[in-house]
Amino acid sequence: MYAIVEIAGKQYRVEEDKSLVVNRLAANEGDALEFDNVLFVGNGAKSKVGSPTVKGAKVSATVAAHGKGDKVIVFKKKRRKGYAVKNGHRDYLTELKITSIKG
Repeated sequence: MYAIVEIAGKQYRVEEDKSLVVNRLAANEGDALEFDNVLFVGNGAKSKVGSPTVKGAKVSATVAAHGKGDKVIVFKKKRRKGYAVKNGHRDYLTELKITSIKG
């Protein structure tokens, strides 16, 4: 069984007992979260498509860890102008463990 759920403005395909890395959520490690913005639930031949969401469907998850993503280098340059700027950043991420899908 799998589902497509919207978490923090982005859509993710989730399955039970799998991990998922999303942008940082305001929750502590070990907290249980429940997402009710489920757009699709697939279970073999039985699939439910929401318009826009599937009624009564919920995805439960626990926060496994918080962390940072890989370093991203942003380099801007204009040739022959003497302009070069180098910046970088690391995104703050949250790892979720999907515990159940009800739908």
